[in-house]
Amino acid sequence: MDDIVKQALAKWPNVPHCYGWLGLDARGQWYMRDDATQAAGPFPRSKGSLLRHDKLIDFIQRNYEPDATGQWFFQNGPQRVYVELEAAPLVWRVMDDFSLHTHTGQSGELTRVLMDGEGRLYIATPSGLGIVHTQDMGLAADALERGIWPAPEEMTAAELPERFGFVRSPAATHASATR
Repeated sequence: MDDIVKQALAKWPNVPHCYGWLGLDARGQWYMRDDATQAAGPFPRSKGSLLRHDKLIDFIQRNYEPDATGQWFFQNGPQRVYVELEAAPLVWRVMDDFSLHTHTGQSGELTRVLMDGEGRLYIATPSGLGIVHTQDMGLAADALERGIWPAPEEMTAAELPERFGFVRSPAATHASATR
C-alpha cells in the first residue's frame, strides 16, 4: 500500500466504504461505474467507462487487495472502493516461459488449474484465484499439453467464489446486508 494512502487512513479513519463504482473485467481492465451505469444493471452487463489513465490504473493496482471476507477493494486514500468482478479477483498473464503475472504485475506460483463449463481457464495460487487472459490461452494450452501444468479440474463458474473465498459483487452483498 502506498505511504500516502496509509497517511490518509490515519488522518481520516472513519470514511464510509464505496460500493458499485469500480469494476474489473475478465481481461484485467478497470471500469468506472457512475450512477447511470449502476442503474442500468450489474457489472459486467453494464460496464461503465474504461479507465485509460496509466497513472490512475497503476495507483489502483498498487492498492488493490482483499478484505477478511474475500471482497476485493482499492484503497483510495481513506476510502475503500470495493470492486465488482466479472470473473475472478485476478487476471493471469502467461509468459513465454509459462510463468505467471497478474494484471497488477505480481508474479504467482501455480497450485491448481481449473476450467469452468464455458471453457474458461483459471489458475489458483497462494495469492488468489485468477482467470487466464484470453490472449494467453495458446500458451496455457501449450503448458497443459506438455505437462508443465497439471490437468485442469472441472468446476462451474458459480462454485469458484465459495471454493476460493472471494466475492464477485460486493455491492450486492452490501445491499442485501443493509436491507
